[in-house]
Amino acid sequence: MKKVLAAGSTFAAAVLLAACGSGQVGGSGGGGVQNSKQLALIPGVQAEPFYISMQCGAEAEAKKLGYTINTSAPQKFDAALQTEKVNALGSNPPAALLIAPTDDTAMLAPIQQVANRGTKIVQVDTALKDSSVAVSSFSSDNTEGGKLAAQTLAQLVGGKSGSVLVLDTIAGTSTTAARAQGFSAELKNHPNLKSIGIQFTQNEPEQAAAKVTAALASTPDLVGIFATNLNTGEGAATGLRNAGKIGQVNLIGFDASPSEVDGLRTGEYQALIAQDPAAIGQQGVDQAAAALEGKPVTKTLTAGLHSITKSTMDANAQYFYKQQC
Repeated sequence: MKKVLAAGSTFAAAVLLAACGSGQVGGSGGGGVQNSKQLALIPGVQAEPFYISMQCGAEAEAKKLGYTINTSAPQKFDAALQTEKVNALGSNPPAALLIAPTDDTAMLAPIQQVANRGTKIVQVDTALKDSSVAVSSFSSDNTEGGKLAAQTLAQLVGGKSGSVLVLDTIAGTSTTAARAQGFSAELKNHPNLKSIGIQFTQNEPEQAAAKVTAALASTPDLVGIFATNLNTGEGAATGLRNAGKIGQVNLIGFDASPSEVDGLRTGEYQALIAQDPAAIGQQGVDQAAAALEGKPVTKTLTAGLHSITKSTMDANAQYFYKQQC
C-alpha cells in the first residue's frame, strides 16, 4: 500500500507538470495521439473470465465500427501493476482507453496523464472516486447487485435464523465495496439473518478459504456466505468443501465464471449474481467511438444483473462468462 501511495504521489506531481501541455486527438502536441482509430483496453487482471468476456465484447464491437483495440492486463488486481500498463501507453497513446481502475484513488494520476495527451477515457466495470477524467463510465449497479444477493439468500434460507459472512476483495475496489455495502444494507430488512461483518481476502482464493474455515469454527449458526467476486467465491467453496459443509451453508457468488457455473450445477453454490461483461465491453467501445467522432456520449451507463439458481441456470446461459473469445 505504501508503494501504491508513493506511486500515486509521484504521478500526481507529473500530472501537474503535464497538464498545461496536453495534446488533443489529431493535434500537434508532443507525444499526443497519432492514430484516431486505435483503442486500448486495460482490464483489472488477466486471465479472469469476467474480463475475457469483456474483451470479447469490446473486440467484436471495435471491429464492427472500424477500430482496432489492443488489450493489456496486469497479472494481479493491483494498482502498481496496472499503473505500469497505463504508463506503457505514454509513447504512443491510443485515441481512447477503456480501463477498469484497480484502485479508485491511486489510479487517478496515471490515467490523468494519458488523458492529458488527448486520449479519451472510458471506465468499464470499476471507477475512480473522481470520475471527471472519464467521458463515460459503464458498469453494473453493484449496490443493487449486493441487494439482489441478500434477497436471493433470504429466499433460499426461508424463515431459518442464522449468521451471514460477507467476503470482500481489496479495500478501495469500488465495485466489490458497493456489492458488500448493498448486501449488508438489504440484510437488515431480514431480521432472521445477522451479519458477522465484512472480511477482506486480497482477492486471493486461499485467503477466502481460510476466512470461511475460521468463520465455521467461530460461528456455529452460519447459514450463508456472500462472496463479492469469483476469486472469493471459489475460495469460499474450497473452505466449505474442506469442512464438509457444502450445501449446508448457502453460498451466493457474484459473477458467473466457468468454475462458478460448474459449482452451481453441482451444488457448491446455491446462487450466482451474474453480470453481462460482454455488453460492458461492447458499449464501452460504443461510447469511446462516439466521443472520438463528436457524437453524443452518455456519462454514466448501467448494465443488467441476473440472479441465477440451479433451477434457472439453463434459461440464463447467455450470461455465463467465457474463457476465450
